[in-house]
Amino acid sequence: MSLSVDIRKRLGSFSLDVSFEVADGREILALLGPSGCGKSLTLKCIAGVLAPDEGRIVLNGRTLFDSEARVNLPPQRRRVGYLFQQYALFPNMTVAGNIGAGAVGASREERARRVAEQVRAFRLEGLERLRPAQLSGGQQQRVALARILAGDPELILLDEPFSALDGHLRWELEMMLADVLRAFPGGAVYVSHNRDEVYRLCDTVCVVDRGRSEEKLTIAQLFSTPTTLAAALISGCKNVSRLDSWPGASCQVDNRPGANCQGGVLACRDWGVSLTTSLPVPPNVTHAGLRAHYLRVFADPANAAGLPNQIPCTVERVIDSTFSTIVMLATPGGALLRYECEKDAWAPLAGARELVVTADPSIVMPLVGGEADA
Repeated sequence: MSLSVDIRKRLGSFSLDVSFEVADGREILALLGPSGCGKSLTLKCIAGVLAPDEGRIVLNGRTLFDSEARVNLPPQRRRVGYLFQQYALFPNMTVAGNIGAGAVGASREERARRVAEQVRAFRLEGLERLRPAQLSGGQQQRVALARILAGDPELILLDEPFSALDGHLRWELEMMLADVLRAFPGGAVYVSHNRDEVYRLCDTVCVVDRGRSEEKLTIAQLFSTPTTLAAALISGCKNVSRLDSWPGASCQVDNRPGANCQGGVLACRDWGVSLTTSLPVPPNVTHAGLRAHYLRVFADPANAAGLPNQIPCTVERVIDSTFSTIVMLATPGGALLRYECEKDAWAPLAGARELVVTADPSIVMPLVGGEADA
């Protein structure tokens, strides 16, 4: 399965400009970003529910949309299965009727065969004659997925499939969906603003920030070394500081001005310290990021002697979470630094007022995005 998307769409004051490719068979690509950033709008354009203003969408060599060539296939000809947030089942149809509605163009016999197959696959036996209003939220989702697969799609689009579900049911259906996606011979595009879902279900991710897509990353890259402010924040980075002008911004690599420098010193304005990083530093770096779980904390400064990137802090607030302790620390620059650890790890430090935080250079993330002087 291959999918190429390069489209622009304007709705009122909002402008969408996204470009990405899915080229690896059964790859599950996530569009990850905050609510209102354009993720669902992108799915609607791929499915044919909305037409972009310009650009191209190509699925398995078939052009679904091309503004220059004036190609815009209707949804029923795209072979794209689309799971809406609220499932969009037909309220006046039974479970069997809804599933059968997905088998567009199939003969009566073939439609009946596909309905029976999907009823078994999604464990819907005994519910065939019920209508959507008589089903639980989880059952409705299973019917919606069954309807998609009954249409024999080449691509599956999922728009925040668990947004209407809670608790244990959400977890059960996530496991079921994971099995469905892994067994599906095509690929999928998964929209979410929940990084944990994306981590568990997807292979790659494209962060969407205010209508603009960023470079596609593997899941490992997103959660280990994001390179943009938007990617770091959506991946769960809790600590971000603006930078003063970076001394290495004019450095050269292989005689190429403006190339990434391997490591450097970042002057973190909000924290009031300079931190060394061993990660590549782009010439347009604007922020530094630190993950709250990766920091090391010492009550005795002598124990931190010789360690890089020491930040003297004052304990501002301690928050007892369900399975961890969250500590808000005041930095020399005045901004708070968030530190998270297991409860047992915090217990020996609980009475301390002054702490020294250290950050290994490998976890100091140079980030691009936003205004450095904002």
